[in-house]
Amino acid sequence: MPTINWFPGHMNNTRHALAALMPTCDVIIELLDARLPLSSSNPLLDELRRNIPGKGEHGAHGDVPCITLLTKADLADPKVTAAWQQYLHDHRNVKTAAVCLNDKDDIKRLPKLVKKLALKKNRHGKPLRVMIVGIPNVGKSTLVNALRGKRIARVGDEPAVTKGRQEVKLGKDIVLVDTPGILWPKFEGQGVGLKLVISGAIKDTAYEYNDIAIPLIRWLQSQYPDALQTRYKLDDPQLEPTQLLNLIGKKRGCLVAGGQVDASRACELLLREIRSGKLGRLSLESPDSTNALTE
Repeated sequence: MPTINWFPGHMNNTRHALAALMPTCDVIIELLDARLPLSSSNPLLDELRRNIPGKGEHGAHGDVPCITLLTKADLADPKVTAAWQQYLHDHRNVKTAAVCLNDKDDIKRLPKLVKKLALKKNRHGKPLRVMIVGIPNVGKSTLVNALRGKRIARVGDEPAVTKGRQEVKLGKDIVLVDTPGILWPKFEGQGVGLKLVISGAIKDTAYEYNDIAIPLIRWLQSQYPDALQTRYKLDDPQLEPTQLLNLIGKKRGCLVAGGQVDASRACELLLREIRSGKLGRLSLESPDSTNALTE
């Protein structure tokens, strides 16, 4: 499978902008995708957060307090999400909250947590500045809208909808700084890139559907064969991957002239249905097998 990477010029610009913005912020909210918490954790963001010059009030090395949210928890396998929360707590000393950004009860407790974490409750009457960061299409703008109670930030079911930083006041005490999603220049192995593709973090024009079809089918056969069988009414979900993709394409009308299956359209349909939860709640990695998607 060809190498998957996506780091367009605007992301490099965003990296420099984040480096300049972080010293002005009191708390960071990092959003990870609950379906792939490890692969959606951007090493660039962690490096920036922990190496802020001139921010001594946040402790050694300028470490800014961080709230970690596992978004899209309603699309992830709940048992795997719970295992990830325990793993991140035990191995990385990171406390997380698994949330559905459309659930008001999940969101309403965030402002109090922000104020509790901020080492300076009020900067001489100025509101606390809270930066929201994460990979593309992980829900940053959706979170801003949920906290504000109305649509302020533009959202969309595709990566790179937010093109520039925007600041939104949350009452008198908090200013939210919404930032564009950012990836990193080179992924650690093909598994990471493939998971990011499946999650929707990488723009569809950055890869070919035919290149990811077989690894995608093999992963479903290995991890969620029942979901695959139920969704597409298959007699045998363990058919050879190419045969299985063709069968799904036929069942869903992904055909070209002469009745042949359009494998690219069939893969696109499969991706779309995974992302929307039509195959059920699926997790792309677990603490016990983070590299299941490698081929």
